[in-house]
Amino acid sequence: MRGKSGERRKRSGRSTGSRLPDGLGPWLGDRLAAVRLPGWPTLRDRVAGLRLPRTRRGQRRLVQGLMAACVLALVPATWMRLEAGDRVGTTAEAPAREVAVVFGAGLWNGRPTPYLAHRLDAAAELYRTGKVKVVLVTGDNSRVEYDEPDAMRTYLTGRGVPDGRIVSDYAGFDSWDSCVRARKIFGVDRAVLVSQGFHIHRAVTLCRSAGIDAYGVAVDEPRDATWYYGGARELAASGKAALDALFRPDPRFLGPEEPGVAEALAPSG
Repeated sequence: MRGKSGERRKRSGRSTGSRLPDGLGPWLGDRLAAVRLPGWPTLRDRVAGLRLPRTRRGQRRLVQGLMAACVLALVPATWMRLEAGDRVGTTAEAPAREVAVVFGAGLWNGRPTPYLAHRLDAAAELYRTGKVKVVLVTGDNSRVEYDEPDAMRTYLTGRGVPDGRIVSDYAGFDSWDSCVRARKIFGVDRAVLVSQGFHIHRAVTLCRSAGIDAYGVAVDEPRDATWYYGGARELAASGKAALDALFRPDPRFLGPEEPGVAEALAPSG
């Protein structure tokens, strides 16, 4: 029996591994970008040629490995959600703090993306209702042609927030950098953070680890493709964030202390 089985595999041209079911490889391949580097197979070719374990033991190990990977990916995100606890709510539920911190979320043609615009709308509402006195906008300005903080400032002034009440952090390259710089560079020790629901728990946890008494406003969004992408991205980002909270590295750029927030809060005249 063993010899016949080996002959059958040899005649059919199959090895001990089995390919994906007929049609599944091409179906997945058609939905993946056919990006090819010189001398490299496309991702479509890789998926079509994917081999699965043939034995039950191999299949069991594959399933166990996938489950373990899912658990490891969920642990940091779950910890951050628990760590933030009841420190997340709406603009109406936010406590009065002197400073609101708005995290960058990308630009389209030099203007805030819809998600960033919604964050800024929430910050403007906090200012109008007297919940905050100053808005610290933190984002990426690593390139001359890309300036998140200035785009955020322009948007806020167009929504009624005085220019003198807006402070810009041009080196908020990620959430950890923004939190550390808010504390060490701008002297913020209590703040309302503004971001979408899938990100705000991470922001609150990181800012608390950086020494800020933080409360997070979760901006509501429709459950569209962008929202689901943001949620999936959080699983990857939460691992780095957990390491940042544990080891507390210096941000990419620290620099000298800046008096912007203190000056914006000082009584006029």
